[in-house]
Amino acid sequence: MHDITARAPGRRGSARPGAGSRLARALPALALLLLPVAAQATTKGLSQIVTPDLQEVGQLTLSGQAQQRAIGNPWELQAELGLADWAEVAAFQGFLPNERLAAAEFGILRTQPLLLSVGFLAWSSKGDSPQPFLEGGWYLEHAKWIGGLQRAGGHTEPLLGFAWDFNPRWRAQLDYQGGGDNAVTFGITWTPNERWQLNPAVYRENGTGHALRGYLVASWSLQAWHR
Repeated sequence: MHDITARAPGRRGSARPGAGSRLARALPALALLLLPVAAQATTKGLSQIVTPDLQEVGQLTLSGQAQQRAIGNPWELQAELGLADWAEVAAFQGFLPNERLAAAEFGILRTQPLLLSVGFLAWSSKGDSPQPFLEGGWYLEHAKWIGGLQRAGGHTEPLLGFAWDFNPRWRAQLDYQGGGDNAVTFGITWTPNERWQLNPAVYRENGTGHALRGYLVASWSLQAWHR
């Protein structure tokens, strides 16, 4: 799944605590209680869109994200946890404004190279409804092709993505999400060792002016439990 926070600032609702905020509080608290057993970080996920590959069972990834305000909450923390071969959950804590988001993804088809997943994104503590999605992927050794649909703000938006894995440490990636509040992105993912991963990217907005925006996320993985 990797990157599942809502992007469009205009999609935020009025403040109303909900189940999403409870999940968002629970996952980071769980992370603090877990022993940092080594986990293999993998080059998965693109810069903007959700992806159909799931977190490994028992793997917890903690991330810090910085981005220009036009993309979304400029400072954000994330916890992503693989619950089963077919399920993962994630929670986000944004700081400007203070907001919590929850998301989940469920694998329908896991026979590689073909993947198919459904789920929801951006279940907000401010009261916004979750954004459902359906997404498929064709995952080869080097090339990864992704396509799907996401429902957000009363609109159904197309999702498209492509990644090329040069090796386990380096990936180049492109993705696109429809809608004037979203963008085309180009980024790279660098995985220097088993725990750490860095993903810088540039966003080119779909809306008038096609402004360029910057984005950076750093991630650290650990194995919370084994099968």
